[in-house]
Amino acid sequence: MQEFSYNLRVPKDRIAVMIGVKGKVKKELEELTQATIQIDSSEGEVLLKGEDSLKLFTLKEVIRSIGRGFNPEIAMLLLKQDYVLEVVSLSEFTPDKNHQQRLKGRVIGTDGKSREIIERLTDTYISIYGKTISIIGSSLAVLQTRKAVEMLLKGSMHSTVFRILEKYRRDTRRQELSGNAF
Repeated sequence: MQEFSYNLRVPKDRIAVMIGVKGKVKKELEELTQATIQIDSSEGEVLLKGEDSLKLFTLKEVIRSIGRGFNPEIAMLLLKQDYVLEVVSLSEFTPDKNHQQRLKGRVIGTDGKSREIIERLTDTYISIYGKTISIIGSSLAVLQTRKAVEMLLKGSMHSTVFRILEKYRRDTRRQELSGNAF
């Protein structure tokens, strides 16, 4: 049987979260994906090995999402079939660190309210960490959330973005009720 592997870097301050208390998270991930995870915590290097390339790719996305600030329970949603991770780099919008801070603030909102509203309207999870904004959810919802986040990053008014997301939510509910899920 052929063995596949991925080598990734995870921020050092996220290594402990990935391992979990007494190695619980790491063990659970290894069991769920039939893969092995080797961690060099001093360098932030993570080596993933396994025989099932699809499970290994999914594990890579779970590890990546933990590295982007998600807690392991939310990251493990990626093990479900229709869930995806999308990472938006703030560098795409501005190279200036101060401006990136301001942009993060627009997405987070006062006391996290803006992020909360976006998550609720799209049934997604958002993590703002470092120079990235990451989203986990169903592929269609993540696409909609990314559009909303990008609109905020480009300066759209919050009310405009929320109105668009409310329409998306109504349309999605209508589709689900009529049995014609996208």
